[in-house]
Amino acid sequence: MGKGAAEMKSRIGEVSRHTAETKVTILINMDGTGEKEIHSGIGFFDHMLEQIAKHGRMDLRVQAEGDLHVDNHHTVEDIGIVLGQAIREALKDKTNVVRYACVHTPMDEALSRVTLDLSGRPYLHFDVAFQADRTGNFEVQLVREFFRAVAQHAGITLHITTLYGENDHHIIETIFKAFGRAMDEATVVDQRINGPLSTKGSLSDDY
Repeated sequence: MGKGAAEMKSRIGEVSRHTAETKVTILINMDGTGEKEIHSGIGFFDHMLEQIAKHGRMDLRVQAEGDLHVDNHHTVEDIGIVLGQAIREALKDKTNVVRYACVHTPMDEALSRVTLDLSGRPYLHFDVAFQADRTGNFEVQLVREFFRAVAQHAGITLHITTLYGENDHHIIETIFKAFGRAMDEATVVDQRINGPLSTKGSLSDDY
């Protein structure tokens, strides 16, 4: 059974984007079980994307080739762009979805909160203090760039706050897990909702 209704068809988005810097293809099934096949060329980032799929209970396939000889920026940002577009395609007009979610997720000493609205109005508030420039070989500033791209291209109002934490790996992992969990909650189908949950009658970027 999917998220809220036995008769509901699976909500699937598949998007490819090719530029001179990256080639990215993403398939997402919002009504999956957490199955994942992720290859970005960036090990730590693959692990974080797996958190979204697993804790969001969505199936996620990511295949990306990027100019990693330059740095990780283009690959991470472009995956965010394509993931946002795939989410938008999968949810379409957001009929009957509950729309909002607010999730706190801990990992050892770190605690983060992700609050989101599938509003059609892209916005990112990112309040996270990292301890260093990198965790392993991954530039921590790319976390913000990734979620900015997702919010912009999915049409999500997204607030990310780390309340406290000392280990950057733990901090980042709480964010990705919380985002997955929040997406899972916000995309639940409630048959008491008639169409999109909006007094305007629309949840699109034409607000």
